[in-house]
Amino acid sequence: MTAAPLGPPHEWPHRLLTAAEYVELGETEVRTELYEGRLLVSPSPSLKHSKSARRLANALEAWAGQGYEVYEDVDVDLDLAAPGEPGFVPRPDVVVARAESARRIEYGGGTLHTSDVVLVVEILSPSSRKMDRVVKRDEYADARIPHYWIVDLDDPVSILACHLAGDFGYADSGEFTGTFRATEPFEFELELSRLR
Repeated sequence: MTAAPLGPPHEWPHRLLTAAEYVELGETEVRTELYEGRLLVSPSPSLKHSKSARRLANALEAWAGQGYEVYEDVDVDLDLAAPGEPGFVPRPDVVVARAESARRIEYGGGTLHTSDVVLVVEILSPSSRKMDRVVKRDEYADARIPHYWIVDLDDPVSILACHLAGDFGYADSGEFTGTFRATEPFEFELELSRLR
């Protein structure tokens, strides 16, 4: 879907948006996300950040198998608000979705919903550390996304692999460096230094 550019900030909607209204904005010339109905604009990722996201997405795709699709920088409606209420639609760095859901959206339109997603990954940036480690961790857990990985590109490259732990949100086993191995949502192995 393509929409007219949002234009300068004084032309943006000056009210809280629902997830549906946000999705109706379509493609924009700036990178946006929706938090509690507020339209947030963030700078484009750095070259290092983009390269790392691509490398991680490629590695995930190689391990995921035919039951999954891997995307970079796509909207995910967290379904945390009732229709008509201010919505939550972040744009994770990498998303792994069930293949049947992804195909439905690719051909029928719309956006990914939490029920489609098995893993979201955020790569820390200097401006996003608190948002990714605290705010998004809580929101992704509230949305019941089974797995959330946080990648820190500072030397040594590390990953914090979170998984849902019942009503307690996400649990994790601490940060990993060196070779990262996972068994959920599928078998996966990666030498983390390759992300730099």
